[in-house]
Amino acid sequence: MSKARFELAITGMHCAACSSRIERVVGKLQEVEKISVSLPTNRAQVILKDGISKDEGLKTVIARIEKLNFGAKLSESKDLVKEWQKENEQSQEALKNQFKSLPPMVLLALFLLYVSMGHMIGLPLPSVVSPENNPILFALLQLILVLPIMYLGRHFYRDGFSNLIQGGPNMDSLVAVGTGAAFAYSLFSTVMIISGDASYAMNLYFESCGVLIAMISIGQYMEAKSKRKAGDAIGSLMRLVPQTARKYDGEKTEVVSLSALNVGDRVLVQPGERIPVDGKVLEGASEVDQSLLTGESIPVAVKLDSNVIAGSLNGTHPLIVEITHLGNDTTLANIIRLVRSAQSSKAPVAALADRVSFYFVPTVMALSVLTFCAWAIFSEEPISLAVKAMISVLVIACPCAMGLATPTSIMVATARGAQLGVLIKNAVALEMAGKVDVIAFDKTGTLTLGQPKVLETVTLGNFTKDEVLSLAASLEARSEHPIAKALLAANTREVVSVQPTVLPGLGLTGTVGAKNVALGNASLMMQQGVDIAVAKDILARMTALARTPLLLSVNGVLAAVIGIADTVRPESNRVLKSLRQLGIRTLMISGDNKHTAQKIADELGIDEVYGEALPQDKAQIIEELQAKGLKVAMVGDGLNDAPALAQADVGFAVADGVDVSAQAGDVILMRHGLESVLTALRLSKAALRNIYENLGWAFGYNILGIPVAMGLLHVLWGGPMLSPMIGGTAMALSSTSVVLNALRLRFFK
Repeated sequence: MSKARFELAITGMHCAACSSRIERVVGKLQEVEKISVSLPTNRAQVILKDGISKDEGLKTVIARIEKLNFGAKLSESKDLVKEWQKENEQSQEALKNQFKSLPPMVLLALFLLYVSMGHMIGLPLPSVVSPENNPILFALLQLILVLPIMYLGRHFYRDGFSNLIQGGPNMDSLVAVGTGAAFAYSLFSTVMIISGDASYAMNLYFESCGVLIAMISIGQYMEAKSKRKAGDAIGSLMRLVPQTARKYDGEKTEVVSLSALNVGDRVLVQPGERIPVDGKVLEGASEVDQSLLTGESIPVAVKLDSNVIAGSLNGTHPLIVEITHLGNDTTLANIIRLVRSAQSSKAPVAALADRVSFYFVPTVMALSVLTFCAWAIFSEEPISLAVKAMISVLVIACPCAMGLATPTSIMVATARGAQLGVLIKNAVALEMAGKVDVIAFDKTGTLTLGQPKVLETVTLGNFTKDEVLSLAASLEARSEHPIAKALLAANTREVVSVQPTVLPGLGLTGTVGAKNVALGNASLMMQQGVDIAVAKDILARMTALARTPLLLSVNGVLAAVIGIADTVRPESNRVLKSLRQLGIRTLMISGDNKHTAQKIADELGIDEVYGEALPQDKAQIIEELQAKGLKVAMVGDGLNDAPALAQADVGFAVADGVDVSAQAGDVILMRHGLESVLTALRLSKAALRNIYENLGWAFGYNILGIPVAMGLLHVLWGGPMLSPMIGGTAMALSSTSVVLNALRLRFFK
């Protein structure tokens, strides 16, 4: 029984401390097996323990998250496109609301900065509010200017202090405590000025409070806008689906919404229109551009009975399409669903950042108190310097940059991969693909075109060619395997449909009429007790010609040897050469006979070959390589490859173009051809490089910035103290820079 799972949309998260807190607290619930929270996507993937129903777990988890002062709701829609449109509208509205407060906040902050510090650089200030002539009005004017700024940024105090009280401080807490301390000290100084001590006019930090709130608000807006851009790649997939379709009843068409359509209905797709549904062509022939789904730039020719995919662009001629899948059941919807899931997953490289983020804010607060005490007790400087240093420590620290470093890169990379026809199911696969030492390939349909042909049929005894091909075709009639298609194409007689017994890695057995027929390799014949010695020379000759011999027996007697050959993909040599240049070892693991497999391997320059491998053998070979400490990838396209794909550190599955969600493997290759393997490896390396750059910046910024804010440069070398405003500006820009760096992956080719 599978464990219940669901996805939540989270609101109110501002930094890594927020996401880490939710993971820590919710992860301790007895109902929860695992939770993964993504800061860039504002989503949480929750897996419940055995025996916990979805409704029970959902209620408990949401209640616990809301108790932490975050919002949570089930992210589950019958229409992914409409859900995205709604979320997109809400995101746009939130950005608009966020921007509305910025102009007045910035103008007030600039005026405040002018009043408080303009006279220091020679800017004119009316004598009525100058610190020398009227220190009381000088202080009160700054107080009047800072109050509306604090009101516009009140969410910092509401959320920051609330989380602090609950024992889960976050970035808002740092801002709230830092600016709150500046305001409180300045308010004290104002009272002292009114009491008659004008010296406190130089101890006002209202401008630090106001400018910090304004700068950090600008930074948060820029960050939110950048995050929206980072997630827009999936939006480009969403926009592919038209919202209406031309319903066709055999005589006339009617434009209707997609919700009014049902499976089995027919739609008319004119040239230049996007196909609104997954379906089968009933009338017409055309060329369809699937590039935004598969990354393949060459249009695909479609005709009667061809499958077409929602979101693809019809080219030259009108098509009548019978609907096979609608809405959330389409290939595009499955792609979007898997991409969103991958974006919410976590890579192993994120573990360090998560651990650091959890302890980061409390550590920073402790360091700020230590800084204040050290300057207040051991320094002869005025107490105002201790306050200034404490505030600088609080505002320069940035947990956001650490929290965004990994997931933002993953979000952009997985979405870009989907655009290029490389569907990465989770962040672990994205990271692992860049660390692969060995790649194992299946042969048929992977290294070859998967379109074999019957080149010769050698009969034995009294059997005729037409008879043995008819028997073979009857066994394979219900199969979609490439070899089955080759046998059916070679057969000229009527096929007797039977229900065969499939023996993975060996072949088929079944009863055709009154005859017990077996079709497969030499191992199958041995299992069936069939003597194949008479065909020894035939098998040797076919193997020398790189043909796959299929043996057919009737009632326990060998009746024929059918020689089948496939064509090597034109890009196989080029791709394998590129892999070797990258230092990656290549293997072929095939169910085909050893000699034929070796012939193909020699042609392609493959390092090592395993032939006549059963499904369990393929998985075992990969396991043995892993036991040597190697990171192994597997590339395959058939059911026989499923165990190996699952065993590999990264499984690359060639999609059938329909149900991508059912594909085994961690990475699904939507584009035909092996170039997608190289694309996936290069994308992984680029994403890893981007993540390390982000982490290096995030950690380096805090490691260097916090000691400077504490006054280390001043103590050791007599350097300047860091201004809280400069620290706040740096904090605001740090997370934005991480997101902008991740956005470079949008241009990966």
